[in-house]
Amino acid sequence: MKATIIRDYLNKVTEDKDLTYTARIRVLRERKLAQTSRKVEQEGGLDEDDYGRIVPPDGFTWNIIPNHPDGSFYGYAGWTENFCSLLSHHPLYVDPLDSMAGKWMFFLSRMKGSIWMPEFDYAHLKPLQEKYDIICGIGLDAHFAPDYRIGLELGWGGLLEKLQSFKAIQGEEKSEFYQSEEQVIHSIQAWIRRTAVLAGELATLEQHPQLKRNLQEISDVNQAIAVHPPRTLREACQWICWFNMASRTYNRDGAGGQLDELLRPYFERDLAAGLITEEDARFYIACLLLNDTHYYQLGGPDGNGKDMTSRLSYLILEAAAMINTSCNLTIRVHDGLDEAFFRKSVDYLFANQNGWPRYSGDKALVAGFVRAGYPQELARERIAVGCNWMSLPGMEYTMNDLVKVNAAKVFEVAFYETVAAGSPSLEKLRESFQGHLQKAVETAADGIAFHLTHQAQNEPELLLNLLSHGPIEQGLDVAAGGARYYNMAIDGAGLATVADSFAAIEQRIVQEGRLSWEQLAAHVQVNYEGRDGEYVRLMMKSSERYGHGQSAGDRWGEHISRMFSSLVRGQMERYPVQFIPGWFSWANTIGLGKAVGALPSGRKAGEAINHGANPAPGFRKDGAVTALSNIIAAVQPGYGNTAPLQLELDPHLVNDPDAVDKIAAYIRAIFDIGATLLNINLISKQKVLEAHLDPSLHPDLVVRVTGFTAYFSMLSPEFRQLVVDRMLEAR
Repeated sequence: MKATIIRDYLNKVTEDKDLTYTARIRVLRERKLAQTSRKVEQEGGLDEDDYGRIVPPDGFTWNIIPNHPDGSFYGYAGWTENFCSLLSHHPLYVDPLDSMAGKWMFFLSRMKGSIWMPEFDYAHLKPLQEKYDIICGIGLDAHFAPDYRIGLELGWGGLLEKLQSFKAIQGEEKSEFYQSEEQVIHSIQAWIRRTAVLAGELATLEQHPQLKRNLQEISDVNQAIAVHPPRTLREACQWICWFNMASRTYNRDGAGGQLDELLRPYFERDLAAGLITEEDARFYIACLLLNDTHYYQLGGPDGNGKDMTSRLSYLILEAAAMINTSCNLTIRVHDGLDEAFFRKSVDYLFANQNGWPRYSGDKALVAGFVRAGYPQELARERIAVGCNWMSLPGMEYTMNDLVKVNAAKVFEVAFYETVAAGSPSLEKLRESFQGHLQKAVETAADGIAFHLTHQAQNEPELLLNLLSHGPIEQGLDVAAGGARYYNMAIDGAGLATVADSFAAIEQRIVQEGRLSWEQLAAHVQVNYEGRDGEYVRLMMKSSERYGHGQSAGDRWGEHISRMFSSLVRGQMERYPVQFIPGWFSWANTIGLGKAVGALPSGRKAGEAINHGANPAPGFRKDGAVTALSNIIAAVQPGYGNTAPLQLELDPHLVNDPDAVDKIAAYIRAIFDIGATLLNINLISKQKVLEAHLDPSLHPDLVVRVTGFTAYFSMLSPEFRQLVVDRMLEAR
């Protein structure tokens, strides 16, 4: 894509012959902003991660190759043919200022039409899925982590040799699997080689000596890693970029790994040999982070409990600060974490105010995974590489963050059933809710089992198979028996929404007798219409809410969370896999809310449910941080996945000389009491409001939306409003 090689960079950088890394990053960052703006202009609001994807050049065309009468494609043959065809046509991208080559432009999984093969009909599951508004996950792109070490150690050529070796062992029966995987690698290698040739051609044309040298180095690096394992830090970063771009293109995979440990051997070797300086390393990693917003963990314990923080961990933080844009770095907090590194991470949280890094709590996560039956050493290896979820790199298949049980919808069904049955009571409502929640969880588990039975024939994991332990060795897709572990996530959504409704009924009807069940149901059915309805709504809304602190809402929240975890774990009696509960709504708060009518909490029909495990907006104003932290620590699902804590802080805290110490102490304190994952925003009220009214005023404003960060300007107006409301409520 030679059109992307724009020639105004010298004017934007400096007329000096020495182009500093800082100057180059400044222009690369401006270019990313421009590419994001163009993406939003063409595609509208994007309520998801700020991926590294850019739009293709004008005039680019490529058409899918259907292998099914419905116009879509499925299975090994369909996915292999279309992926390889798309890569063969994929526009090339080389930026003379960047140390990494390539940009990705397509989600193949979103271009194909129907995502589920019609022959695998699950009509028998749909009535209950619709009744409880379950996001079933069937056919969705899987969320689990690859083990980059496999690819870094073998390279593309070594992966081919591994495939050929096990193909000979497994025989003709598994030939389709091996043939598809080999074709995928050949296509990636060809993409890399074409890019290397383009970089070499540009090097011959380039007049600026520094950029000429950079382009030639890009060419050399990519010619080498098209076949051989990476030998240097720059080659390792470029290899990871290519895998990320290919995997994103294939099916949106976004999990990363323990980045400091993955890159440390290359960094230390290059530094000792005098091949690079720390400044070089920082720039290479900054370019890697600019390439795509994959999730990476830093620090934390190894399998033996020893802290993994190294000098490179610091440089990765510094590289992220250089680009100062959306970023998904997570610091794993444990007792042995390097204190200076931890404090530096909090410094950056305040200095950049871009919602990164976030923090995961080792104590509760390890204890939870051990409770699920795994050894402590393995639990420590299960790292934070997704929005709300953990994964054992290359060892498990999970469906993390794909399956959602809308607890608010379940409550709505139970409430009307209880009233209609006559002689309603709080205990009858609780029993009805538990019964329907059990049916909803069972339906979610049935959907997961159905997905596992057919997904390899529907959408094989041709990229993640390569960096997993087992698929190549067995000739089995990771979804079809190739993985070591099957830890299937089922997330609940709407915890606070439900807890507030139970608490409001308990206080206003049972304890105070302010109105009858039938009167409440009548007001709820008509969405609290009229003056009397509004009075009742405000009365219910002002009851003891979830997040108040030792309130009725808190007690119900804890009870519901324990109930949900027990029901999810109970599915192991029905299916031979692990089921791991979580509380997380991702960006589905709006959609899940639209499916639910008015509720006894005073929430009106169609309003968004609460965010994750956080209280609903308006839960309280004074002392909110302590109450918020305590309740979210108390409702953790308890088996190795999370109920994240989303915290919005006033940026005026930076004026407090002790602010960093206070927040660092707070982070450690919440993890000591059982929290698992913390997301923090520090953004001014004025800036958020200005950007909401006119995103062009602050195009570089980045927010921690949920588990991910994104440019505020790229969100849809509806989702921007949700984020604004959440932030303003915290002020």
